[in-house]
Formats: sequence, C-alpha cells, structure tokens
Amino acid sequence: MRERQTGLQRRRAQEFEAFVAGAAGRLLHTATLLTAEPTGANERAQRLLTAALARTYAAWDGLHGEDPYDRTRQELAIRFAHEAWRHHRPRGGLLDPLTPRERLVLVLRLYEGVAEEQTAALLGLPVDRVRALCNRSVATMRGTRRPTARRLPVRLLGAGP
Repeated sequence: MRERQTGLQRRRAQEFEAFVAGAAGRLLHTATLLTAEPTGANERAQRLLTAALARTYAAWDGLHGEDPYDRTRQELAIRFAHEAWRHHRPRGGLLDPLTPRERLVLVLRLYEGVAEEQTAALLGLPVDRVRALCNRSVATMRGTRRPTARRLPVRLLGAGP
C-alpha cells in the first residue's frame, strides 16, 4: 500500500514538473504584466506565481480533466486582485499607467486571450464592465507618450524580446 502511494506521489510530482516546465515562462510573463514590474526586477510577480503554482499543485489530484494552465491563471488573477487592492504601486513596468483592475482585465483579455464572459465571471463583473475596462485600458496605453507604448501590441502578445 505504501509503495502504491509513493508511486502515485512520484507520478503526480512528475506531471506537475512537466506542466511547470512548459507553462512557467508564459505564466511568469503574465504575472509580470499584472504587477507592472520591469521584466528584470519582478520579485513580486515571482512570489505571485509561486503562490499560484502551490495552489495548483495542492489541487492537482482534483483537477479531473481541468486545464492546469487555466487553473493557475485563475489563481494568479485572484491572488493579484486581492493583493492589489491592499497595497503595492507599480514600479515602472509596461502597464504602469493602468490601475490594477485595468491591468488585470487587459492581461486576461488581450495577452491570455480569455473570453469576455469568462473574464467577467472570474472577476465578478458584468460583461459590459469588462468590455469598458478593456477599451479604456487600450485607450490609455495608446495615449501614453512613453517609448514602449508604440511597441505595446507586439510585447503584449508575447512576440517581443
């Protein structure tokens, strides 16, 4: 019996490690966009991702066909939302001009490609509100006079350096 449990735990750990190896880079980029930290100094994003991955690992056996990437992204969004309302100001990242809620909606909608309805359900907002936040965020970023603003679509979609 004990050998069987050890084998299951080993398989679970290997599956999770494979998931992290494939998804951690994109998830870290998502967390970095949310926290509005510069890419090279993203300690807060790393802590956010570590906590989200820990929750995903804890629920690994109960996922039952659910996409672990979606689950981790949801954990990132929830943890960021809870943390952002309490404290922390942006530190010069690409999405620095946006409020935490605008960053969250913009990252989920445009970078992660989450549907409006899913974003609204995740955040507990009406679909119209999500659409308005996304439109306002895009308008804010287009109106920003920073040198990186011109490259926003390329970087936001993950195709940039």
